This record gives sequence, C-alpha cells and structure tokens, in this order.
Amino acid sequence: MTTPSQPKALFSYPKYQGRRSCTAMQLPTNRKEMEALGWDSCDMVLVTGDAYVDLPSFGMAVIGRVLEAQGFRVGIIAQPDWKSADAFRSLGKPNICWGVTSGNMDSMVNRYTSERRIRSDDAYTVGDVGGKRPDRAVTVYAQRCREAFKGVPVIIGGIEASLRRIAHYDYWSDKVRHAVLMDSKADILVYGNGERQIVEIMHRLAAGESIKDMLHIRGTAVMRQGVPDGWIEMDSTEVDTPHTTIEHPNPYLMQQDMPCDDKAAYREREQVNPISILDISEKRAHTVIRLPSYETVANDEVLYAHASRLLHLETNPGNA
Repeated sequence: MTTPSQPKALFSYPKYQGRRSCTAMQLPTNRKEMEALGWDSCDMVLVTGDAYVDLPSFGMAVIGRVLEAQGFRVGIIAQPDWKSADAFRSLGKPNICWGVTSGNMDSMVNRYTSERRIRSDDAYTVGDVGGKRPDRAVTVYAQRCREAFKGVPVIIGGIEASLRRIAHYDYWSDKVRHAVLMDSKADILVYGNGERQIVEIMHRLAAGESIKDMLHIRGTAVMRQGVPDGWIEMDSTEVDTPHTTIEHPNPYLMQQDMPCDDKAAYREREQVNPISILDISEKRAHTVIRLPSYETVANDEVLYAHASRLLHLETNPGNA
C-alpha cells in the first residue's frame, strides 16, 4: 500500500483505445440506442435511482459525460426494477465495471418523511411518482449488479454511499448500521465529487489492473484486512482523557502578597519539563487510525460521536 499520490489533471489521460470524442445526443439507456451509436457493448454501465436527465444537476449525467470525454462508452440504467436481475442485463455485460448510486438524494430521505411516513411523490422521477427506487438503493442495486454479471467490479458513489461510508446511525431503523461497503459487497466506494477518482479508476481498470490493488486513490474507501507492512497504527478507539489544567491568576486583579510557602508552591507548580518538537509529517503519511469497532459505537453514544468527529477531522476537505 502506498500513500495517495498527487492527483493528475483530469484531462491529462490519453483517450481510451485512442477513440476520438464523439458526443452522443444522450447516453444510451437501451439496446436500440446503443445500436444507433454503433456500440455492441458499454465500457461502464451506470445504475441510478433517478430518472435520466442529461443535465449537470444529475450526478450520473455528469459522471457519464466526463467518462465519455475520456473515450469510454457509458450506458445508463435509470430506476430499474430491482425485484430481479433481468433489468440489470438490459445493456449487456459491462466491459470494465458497474457504477451504482441511489441518485441525487439518499433513498431513505427520498422515500420517507421525518415522521417515517411514505412519500407519495418523487421530484427525481418522471411524473413525480414515488416508489420507483428501493429502500437503501445503493445496497440493493449493487447486489443485483453482482447477480446479473458475476466478476464485474462494482463501484458505488453518490450522497447515499458518501454519508454511509463508516458505521452510522440510521434514523428509519433507529439503530447503528454497518458501513455501506459491508452491506453492498461493492469493491470500492467513491465519496464526494467523484470525477477525478472515477476517471483514474476507469483508466487503471482498462489497463488491466485489478480493482483490489487500488488502495490509495484520494476520495475512495475500500475494505482492508489488517494494517499494511511498514505502517504505524494510531489507536483512537477510546476518547482522550483531558490533562490537568492550571488556573492562571488574572493579571489585572490586585492580589495580596502571598506567604513565602505559598509562593514556593506556586513556583514549583509552574515548573514544566522542556519538550522537543518532532517532524511527524513522514510518519503521519504512513499512519492508519483505528476507530472504535462497530459493536462499540452501536452501544456507546460517546464513542459514536468520537468516531464521527475523527472521520470529519481526518477527511481531506478537497475530496469530501
């Protein structure tokens, strides 16, 4: 495992297979549209819980067009019937990978009100019709993709995956749930704005690299077994104990002269041992932080808050 490298410029990659840019009127959503473009297969198939609208307000449209500019052939399956894997086979087997998202909103927020009542409408569906996506859509879609074509890497992303990338409290079930990578069995999670990550992943997959070796891409999360060799583990499974603080006297208050014994005690209390400041930048770059376990945060509110704080503290704001 290596440390994250400096991100490349988004359009510095050579076009995939030397393909010239050929902008489709819209990304294909069925076989007929693929044939009209002269395609026999897609490099990536995007599965989304929203209706497909080719505008920048819709995340899958943006990702699809970014990859199209890189020379990849991208198809979209919008709001598929999740009760079987048949709808997920409509565009054929992806040459490189699947991309899965619940859409522009978390599927549970989209489907239920704050009183846990089912919404009758959906602003991201044609006709404003509700019920066109399953609960916890990322997990359901990812599992159906696996069922449709085994062995094809599954990449999850979007707001639902991003906000559920570690153990999290789920309001609708009123319990702490596992990280979405565990439930969905996806290969890699892309969080935040995903253009740079998905472009790098696609080019590396297309070059024959295994997705299991992509462990150091900024803005991604993967499942790991143990700490890599040569790395340092920082144990943050417990809340830090506050150190004793000394109440310093207010310099603006007039104080009576203290007896000699009191002054000596005060001087002794103020004595501190000198410390040396070490350059930890190199060690920090090869340090992993162990968060409290799922079982711990599921039963301890303080440690749940502690784990959530660490996630936000250690996240690069340029990726989230």
